[in-house]
Amino acid sequence: MMDLHRAFPTATPLGVTADPVQADGRAALRVVLEERRRMGQPGRDFVDQPTFLLFPDMCSPTTIEVEVKAQLMPDAPDYARGFIGIAWHVQGAGTEFEALYLRPTNGRLCAPPPPRDERAVQYFAYPDWLFDRLREAFPGQYEAGADISPGTWHKLRLDRGQQGLRAFVDGALVLDLPAPLMAPRPGRVGLWVDIGTEGWFADLQMTQEPDA
Repeated sequence: MMDLHRAFPTATPLGVTADPVQADGRAALRVVLEERRRMGQPGRDFVDQPTFLLFPDMCSPTTIEVEVKAQLMPDAPDYARGFIGIAWHVQGAGTEFEALYLRPTNGRLCAPPPPRDERAVQYFAYPDWLFDRLREAFPGQYEAGADISPGTWHKLRLDRGQQGLRAFVDGALVLDLPAPLMAPRPGRVGLWVDIGTEGWFADLQMTQEPDA
């Protein structure tokens, strides 16, 4: 398990600000979009962009686990959903990466109206396959519902193998992707947030491939 407070000084914020905090009695990192991004343009400054706290080590994890909690900020736009997740295989300063995030206000625990109740979990691959293109080209394949809500800690687990990617929330399988949209390769891992989110991360764990 990574000590996020100890690792924090080596991490690089890209489009976000981050602080080590105590949250609900646990050591965590609080991550939000920097003000310039929050006041910027969708598709350039936010919405499935390289907005994460990036750790320095190149790796090729087969499993990533992290505890996350998100809530809407007071100035969140009406389309904000508490977006929070993990980026991996990050190349350079975020030129390419994969990510999976939660939309807590779309969680079934909040009883959102259809179709939002089936849009609580989202995979995307930057820069070519953002959520809107995936939703149009492959309806329902790269997003799914989940029993989540804002202001609650949830465990997010990603298992990557030769056959694809599986995502779990609080132990329940929510996405099973036979073919992620980027070829696996070493890269960095980031704690990802988007517009309107005040996010916390704790207890990050990664399992490496034997030859990574």
